[in-house]
Amino acid sequence: MLIDTHTHLFLEQFAADDEQVIESAVTNGVERFYLPNIDSSTYDSMMAFVGKYPGRCYPLIGLHPCSVKEDFETELDFIREKLSKQTFNGIGETGIDLYWDKTNLDNQITAFTSQIQLAKENKLPVIIHCRESFNEVFEVISKCNDESLFGIFHCFTGSVKQAQDVISLGGFKMGIGGVLTFKNGGLDQTVKEIDLKHLVLETDSPYLAPAPYRGKRNESSYLKIIAERLAEIKEKSLEEVAAITTENANMVFCQL
Repeated sequence: MLIDTHTHLFLEQFAADDEQVIESAVTNGVERFYLPNIDSSTYDSMMAFVGKYPGRCYPLIGLHPCSVKEDFETELDFIREKLSKQTFNGIGETGIDLYWDKTNLDNQITAFTSQIQLAKENKLPVIIHCRESFNEVFEVISKCNDESLFGIFHCFTGSVKQAQDVISLGGFKMGIGGVLTFKNGGLDQTVKEIDLKHLVLETDSPYLAPAPYRGKRNESSYLKIIAERLAEIKEKSLEEVAAITTENANMVFCQL
């Protein structure tokens, strides 16, 4: 069994063929899907998707750093309201993104810190978006870190040193996705040095499709391609990689 720990199957890119996408993923061994929210505008579509596929799809609630605008406090209030009424499997995705906008860092840090606190208060994992911002994210996480904080560094593409920094926090796994299959991505060299017990699998569909689908719409069935590449790098069987990464995902999401 494989678990896609990060997929946005509720987005409009899948509106015309979501049933086929789910069926294809299950056929390829993917039996559970975790859906990180983006902001209040995507909440209804996410929850409708979860309702359509009970026992397969699980919702997370959060504010993506690229959606942190001047009204971010209103978005945080929206998250708090939903947490008071609805069960979620995590907080996210949240974090810091300095790829698109480096001028909004202070607001991103405030929104990120608030969501970390919500994760701790609700005993939920936090799913961290970290694009061109590892140092900034790590500084925030380090200040907030204690035994109640745990989660996933989504779409991890960092160095061995950065991976070791994540491991040192104690409660975090690293999400490995399609970048692992990129010819010059460099992630394969990092993964060689990291024990499988620290890794979970993800697609980030519809983004970051693995080779040979790079540049096309990503989907959860391609998780098997990522798992196969990870097995090749670690010189393990696909079955062993599936078993270990599934156990790791269960540790994060408490789905035993």
